[in-house]
Amino acid sequence: MPDELVPDDAAGLRAANARLRGLLAERDAEAAGLRAELDGDRELIRRLGLRLAELERRLGMDSGNSGTPSSKERIGAKEARRARQRSERERSKDRKPGGQPGHQGKGLERDPDPGERKDVPPPAECRSCRAPLDGAEAADPRWAQVVDVEFARKVTEWALPGLSCACCGAVTFAGPPPGAHQGSVSYGPALNAAGVLLACYGNVPPERAARVIGMLLGIGVSAGFVDKAAARVNARLAAGGFDEAMLAALGGEDVLAADETPVNVLGKTAPTPAPAGNGKEPGEDGKAAGGAPHVLITRTPDERLTFPQAMASRRKTAIDAGLPASFTGYLITGGYTGYQHLLSSLAGIQQCCAHVIRRCRAVTELGPGGVQNWAADVIAVLRETHRAVEAARARGDTALPSEELDDLRERYDTALASGIIHNRLRDWHDGNHPGYSLGCWLRDYKEQVFLFTREFAVSWTNNVSERGAKAARRHQAVSGYWHSLGTLARWCRIRSCLDSAAAHGITALDAIRTAIEGKPWLPPLPAIS
Repeated sequence: MPDELVPDDAAGLRAANARLRGLLAERDAEAAGLRAELDGDRELIRRLGLRLAELERRLGMDSGNSGTPSSKERIGAKEARRARQRSERERSKDRKPGGQPGHQGKGLERDPDPGERKDVPPPAECRSCRAPLDGAEAADPRWAQVVDVEFARKVTEWALPGLSCACCGAVTFAGPPPGAHQGSVSYGPALNAAGVLLACYGNVPPERAARVIGMLLGIGVSAGFVDKAAARVNARLAAGGFDEAMLAALGGEDVLAADETPVNVLGKTAPTPAPAGNGKEPGEDGKAAGGAPHVLITRTPDERLTFPQAMASRRKTAIDAGLPASFTGYLITGGYTGYQHLLSSLAGIQQCCAHVIRRCRAVTELGPGGVQNWAADVIAVLRETHRAVEAARARGDTALPSEELDDLRERYDTALASGIIHNRLRDWHDGNHPGYSLGCWLRDYKEQVFLFTREFAVSWTNNVSERGAKAARRHQAVSGYWHSLGTLARWCRIRSCLDSAAAHGITALDAIRTAIEGKPWLPPLPAIS
């Protein structure tokens, strides 16, 4: 039979069939590898897209939708924020910018008892027709005052008499007054105040502060004097118990506000206390402090007391050491969970609604579409609640009507439920979607967000402490950093004294003079009930 396969042909077909099966297996493996690579590329693209969305979100952060200070905003953020505020503000079309009719402006008031009176010659010609005014009838005069100060260099030398002891023959000399040193020349309180104010309040580096003093007052001081002037005032404040008095005064308050801001410190070794009365800077004990340096600002709602403190980190132990141990009132904070462990000793914590609004505004910008409109609803509820509290306070009420408060809280809960449901399974590049995280946070801290509706003495925002934190941010924006935690602590103590003393009607010159004399101004202690 000619078509019958011979044994050699059958073996060849089987071999060819085996090769084809091998090729198919290789193709299948290659296709599987390509599919895996494609799936990996798709996952990478998805993650990169989410990461890009997060980077765009962070790039769009400013002081209007996050805790970013205005000093660190991107270029153009201020103009964008103003445009948004103009669009959100409800203004009458007939209302012109600026002060409105009937608004009482502020200006310099005439001093009824000027220290010097002078006369100017009468006018020579009429201001209207230019006719000569010789022999014209006198009219009631007008007046003009100029307020100014005079800078004059004054040198005072103190004679230190000595008496010889009749018993042993030893000569005893009288001691110099505070601020003076036997056998040496020193600068007085006014120049010390100029150096301290420029360096610790005006954010001017010591070298430039010395030049400004020389240009303005005509006295060539050195940069070392400016730095030592601040160190002397700081040492006198520490020796006079300023920190202890401030903590005691703050501990007696019913409401306090606290905020913290990161700062740049070159040397992160922990500071040791300044030796009492020797005018030297606090030393460093050589132990590296863990965490990032911060400044903790504790303030009364009326800004009567301001107490910034240097912290090696923002840990709970540092906050415990910075807040008054005797404080048992209401604390207004900006959302940091490091304060939550204090609830057992506090009457309550109010979460800053301005922080909440900024976080909600950031979520509304994420999208897609109108999915995140729930965050805008939360903003509307909080603002309406604040207006209701202000209206109730103006009426003399001590609480909101229960029906009105229940309606506001129900709308708040409805908005949160929508945000949590719509963002629970939404992808994000790292962890949960910001909308889901915010919704859960607002749900868990609801009672702390609405505390101001139950206690009218509590403000709904922490703006008072944020204003206090601007001083450290501005100083850092100008100088860039502090050399050590010791110099940061010095700056905080002096700034606290100057701000708090000014709120009590004490001028900076008087506060610095009394500190140099060893009798620093101290905040009044709370009344003992």
